[in-house]
Amino acid sequence: MATLGEAVKMVAPQIKPIGFEEFINWYPEDGKKYELIEGVIVEVLPTGSHEDISGFLIAELNFEIRKQNLGYSIPKNCLLKPLAPRSGYLPDVAVIDRKYIQDEPLWNKSSVIQNGQTVPLVIEVVSTNWRDDYGHKFVEYEAMGIAEYWIVDYRALGAVRYIGKPKQPTITICKLIEGEYQMEKFVKGDRLKSNVFPQLELSVDAIFQAAE
Repeated sequence: MATLGEAVKMVAPQIKPIGFEEFINWYPEDGKKYELIEGVIVEVLPTGSHEDISGFLIAELNFEIRKQNLGYSIPKNCLLKPLAPRSGYLPDVAVIDRKYIQDEPLWNKSSVIQNGQTVPLVIEVVSTNWRDDYGHKFVEYEAMGIAEYWIVDYRALGAVRYIGKPKQPTITICKLIEGEYQMEKFVKGDRLKSNVFPQLELSVDAIFQAAE
């Protein structure tokens, strides 16, 4: 179950866990954002700094997409359906490969992506639910076959086993190699290295400064 706090909260007490199909049928058009974590519906409640960083990354990646004339797009919202039957994730940033979108049966109806090749890059900006980003989502994005997963831990909330000691703001880029994520950590002073955007010129400092 998700850790509750500034990032997520349980919508209402549930008698029993629900599945993904029930979740998307329930999903209300109230302008709020929800995820399904192991059968439990949670409302996503990002902070201003969290949104500043997400918005900055979307702007930078959209600029790179246009500059390189890539067949990608970044939807305002989309749900990722992992292999786990009782989970559905709403990533902070999802880069979509348009040539595969016609193979997504739930895209036009519910903005749902279920094939890893359709979404080559997913980014999660870490909040107090950091265990989901380093745990559930890491495992499920890897199993889906998503080529690259960025964990942007701008407040150094993750455990020492993930970001090292002494803890410091860290961006972890997980690259899918032979079916498994290989992790590389980037801190202040570093420039990101992405396989999905190999020509990207983006520093950790610029990303973190977006929240200042």
